[in-house]
Amino acid sequence: MQFVGGNRLTLLRNGEQYFPALVAALDIARTEVFLESYIFADDGTGSLVADALARAAARGVAVHLLLDGFGARAFAPRFQSMLTGAGAQVLMFRPELIRQRLSRSRLRRLHRKLACIDATCAFVGGINVIDDYDTPHQTPPRYDYAVQIEGPLAHEVRAQAARLWARVAWAAFGKRLRGRNALMGTSRAQVPMRAHAHGDGQLAALLVRDNLRHRRDIEDAYQALIEGARVEVLIANAYFFPGRRFRQALIAAAGRGVRVVLLLQGRVEYVLLHYASRALYGALLDAGIEIHEYRRSFLHAKVAVFDARWASVGSSNIDPFSLLLAREANVFVDDRGFAAELRASLMEAIQRGAQAVPPQSWRSQPLWQRVRNWIGYGLARLLLSLSGADRGH
Repeated sequence: MQFVGGNRLTLLRNGEQYFPALVAALDIARTEVFLESYIFADDGTGSLVADALARAAARGVAVHLLLDGFGARAFAPRFQSMLTGAGAQVLMFRPELIRQRLSRSRLRRLHRKLACIDATCAFVGGINVIDDYDTPHQTPPRYDYAVQIEGPLAHEVRAQAARLWARVAWAAFGKRLRGRNALMGTSRAQVPMRAHAHGDGQLAALLVRDNLRHRRDIEDAYQALIEGARVEVLIANAYFFPGRRFRQALIAAAGRGVRVVLLLQGRVEYVLLHYASRALYGALLDAGIEIHEYRRSFLHAKVAVFDARWASVGSSNIDPFSLLLAREANVFVDDRGFAAELRASLMEAIQRGAQAVPPQSWRSQPLWQRVRNWIGYGLARLLLSLSGADRGH
């Protein structure tokens, strides 16, 4: 990880904090906007963000909206018309859907949730453009995080967003877009200057997962921080189905006296993954790892804190699809103040919205529950094997 200093970082919890900050930044954009999302829902939140993007485009800002062709396959035609009518550029990442058989290439999705405004302000996290309260029978909002970045690291976010935009634009339009026109979407904007560094700023690094040079960067960063931990590892992750190396790193950390705490999904969202992940609980609990299941609402967070000093906020789940197939983006932070704030928020979530999994009761669970978990695990492994997502994992 190459940490960049001079940043001002703001931890944002849920869409309640994220979307007002995002819209405020969009409304003062001067030259360009990049926004990527896996989902862009046709609801109040989608309208809020689409309106802000259209306003920016109408005043001459070069607006680039990149959505996943599967997650955002139902992108509202009214949003498309409004945005293109205002002058914004909209592209879909891999618009082809999975049809007949699972394949590694068809499972490669754009799972990043990021935005960059004028290369001076950026957002990275796990929050899709969707209403926090969209799930039926859910009173508290979906539980998630993002980080707002003001400073030099925003320039790196911009570089990554522009690079992917250029690749998708070239694939979509071929010979009709060349060189800088493909990069910018229009010729109106110039590559912006690097953001001003804040004298009392924070250290942070942007790590992305792609299918080229950065296939294992996020996973390797997690493992390095787990292996280097001396006091505590605290991980909150919505879809937890780690490979053998990752599990061994957690177990080894617990074995050397590190407190390892996992905050995982407690509600059944995706049935197969839910029970497959629970098949891993026994070995983790036996190693002394604490497992808490968040049940107050749906957990969507992908964050971690290590030794109350390093922290991570991003889009990457700890499963083979995120770690080996999807395009992801995580920010890793080396700052005790930021880590302390995130840790306090997670501990509050554990205390107020989660239930601990007692090792003894887990060992004595009925046979039918064990069988259900292992059937889920076996089916999940089979699907991963058929897709090729488990190779080397």
